[in-house]
Amino acid sequence: MAHTGAVRTKPPEARLEPDAIGVAQDTIIGMASSAPAASIGLTLAPLVAVMAYGTGPIILLTAIPMVVIANAYRRLNMWNANCGASFEWVGRAINPYLGFMTGWLMISAYIIATVSGIEVLGPSVLAVFGSNSTSTWANIGIGTAVVLVMLVIAVVGIKITARTQVSMAVVEYGLLIAFAVWGLVAVLSHHPGTYPVSHGWLSVSGVRGVGSPVAGFLIAVFMFTGWDGTVYVNEEVTHRRVNPGRAAIIAVVGLAIIYTFCTVGLQGAVSPKNLQKNSTSVLVYIAQSLGGSNWAKAMALALALSVIATTGTGIVLTARLVYGMASYRVLPEFLANVSRRFSTPVAASVLVGLLMGALTWVYLLTSSVQGAFNDVVDVTGLLFAIFYILTALATIVYYRRRIFGRAWDAIVLGILPVGAAGFLGWIVVKSLMTAFAAEIWSLVGIVAVGVILMLIARVGLRSTFFRIRRESDSGAEAEAVAS
Repeated sequence: MAHTGAVRTKPPEARLEPDAIGVAQDTIIGMASSAPAASIGLTLAPLVAVMAYGTGPIILLTAIPMVVIANAYRRLNMWNANCGASFEWVGRAINPYLGFMTGWLMISAYIIATVSGIEVLGPSVLAVFGSNSTSTWANIGIGTAVVLVMLVIAVVGIKITARTQVSMAVVEYGLLIAFAVWGLVAVLSHHPGTYPVSHGWLSVSGVRGVGSPVAGFLIAVFMFTGWDGTVYVNEEVTHRRVNPGRAAIIAVVGLAIIYTFCTVGLQGAVSPKNLQKNSTSVLVYIAQSLGGSNWAKAMALALALSVIATTGTGIVLTARLVYGMASYRVLPEFLANVSRRFSTPVAASVLVGLLMGALTWVYLLTSSVQGAFNDVVDVTGLLFAIFYILTALATIVYYRRRIFGRAWDAIVLGILPVGAAGFLGWIVVKSLMTAFAAEIWSLVGIVAVGVILMLIARVGLRSTFFRIRRESDSGAEAEAVAS
């Protein structure tokens, strides 16, 4: 980890493995964290409904601020490459207390998002084998097995994690794109039961102008969340100050292409009525309509791999966030230990994996908890949006001298991040205005727990992180150019 101007409480006895993976593997990790197949499966029907088939433009427009935020991550990572990322960047550039809360929101978002995927994994796996069983214990068994396997892979090393992610991505993305091509061909061939392409598909107001861009943006932002995972393994990536940021931008662009093409390709493959009627299993239903039961199983396989992949990245990325924070003793110090044999944060990985598994059991076994947890899941996208906003603000604050020194820096490091943060802030406000009271209280509860943990870190653990000095770029280069 970088030590720029801050004092560690105690350096770990071993290091994360440097130069273990390249930019391509890091990109796949970031994309897998967004779970493309699962995200499209969850959002296809509601996005088509609110956008009246104008889905492509809304996804591409959402990608623009996401690329800007990804570039903010890239620039901050060039300053300080550490797997705590926004936790440390916000803490050093703006305020350490705000930095802690940023880190807590990051950990909360990744744990909740991962568990929400694990809980629906069982039906997809069972569908691959032709079973329609809804047995709670079957779902628990599958979810637990996947968590344990991905935990072992996470502990053994980042290299095997990356190879596993690439292997699953090849199959998942290949199947998803193939079905999108198939669906688009069926639509353009006017296959019975399909919904025809019209100029409304290319408009942000959709067919007959009845689409709602505001509602579409809310859904599209949720689809993109997770690409930032490329930065949380930066200490293990070649050229760690440069490549993780590049991977973040490539991941956003890759997701934009996949989401746009696959959503547009699949949305007209069945009638609007049947699309909404089968919204909870829409991808499998579309595959069934296009090719029959065997192809439906293939789509179920893509969905299962998507959830398995994001479970693996969820464990790896959250463990490194925990490790990064524990290195400053804002979390228990033993979580900053790194295995000499595997060069991974074993304690943090085991804690995160067991926590995810336990939450899955509680959810599936306790019906009284399910409603409350669903309310928490509904605000996950907001958690991502909030710490994206804070990261953009950290970029502006840290590079403020450059912003006033050169026109190009004023645009890239000032105007664009402000615009992207403003867009996401607007999304957060609009979401809260339409959210149920339980969802708002869930968000309040997450923040309240963070405040309690922050007080424990400050008073109980006596972390030196809260006393680090603020930092900013010297602007020497910009001043030289200006002179």
